[in-house]
Amino acid sequence: MSESGQRVNPSLSANRRAPASPVHILAIGSSTGGPNALADVFSRLPRDIAVPIVLVQHMPPMFTRLLAERLTSQFGIPVAEATAGTLLLPGQAFIAPGDYHMAVVRDGTQVRLHINQDPPENSCRPAVDVLFSSVARTYGKNSLGVILTGMGQDGLRGCQHIYEAGGQIVAQDEASSVVWGMPGHVVRAGLADKVLPLDMIGPEIGKRLKKVGQAF
Repeated sequence: MSESGQRVNPSLSANRRAPASPVHILAIGSSTGGPNALADVFSRLPRDIAVPIVLVQHMPPMFTRLLAERLTSQFGIPVAEATAGTLLLPGQAFIAPGDYHMAVVRDGTQVRLHINQDPPENSCRPAVDVLFSSVARTYGKNSLGVILTGMGQDGLRGCQHIYEAGGQIVAQDEASSVVWGMPGHVVRAGLADKVLPLDMIGPEIGKRLKKVGQAF
């Protein structure tokens, strides 16, 4: 449900524009209800996904490592906690460690992960805004951001940056969200290309990758 208790018409932001650029990275942000939502999305992703995946789930230390292990064992896509300097590779997923921000940074022709303990943003560390903003800077129009269930508005600024860079955004709908705070703010701001129930988000990601190519 939305934090305000009010329903928002998904058509306000859905179908904003047709995808026009190849997707080179998939970035996912989630909070309350996120672990189960992530499991659903990962269960429906193509096993041969040819782009790197980076994600922020609001969780304390230790729990992010356990979530990475759970996703890896259940769905076959390698998921690891981020470590400083790790090279991003297609078909691999990285989750921000609890109590650390995560960002992607260009290193010549490669892209690496950066983690830090800068002050919390939106009272969160890790923060979706930090990750998504770095994705927009590094990948521009080749970014695909997915914002899932969660309380608050973390991710709104990052989605704005992806939008302004020409990237694509998919948001979870109200009915399937545990709390429609994070995706609701993105939808109300008119930033989402598509607003979908949870069980359609994984297939939508696959379609967008196939439709515009999977070059890394």
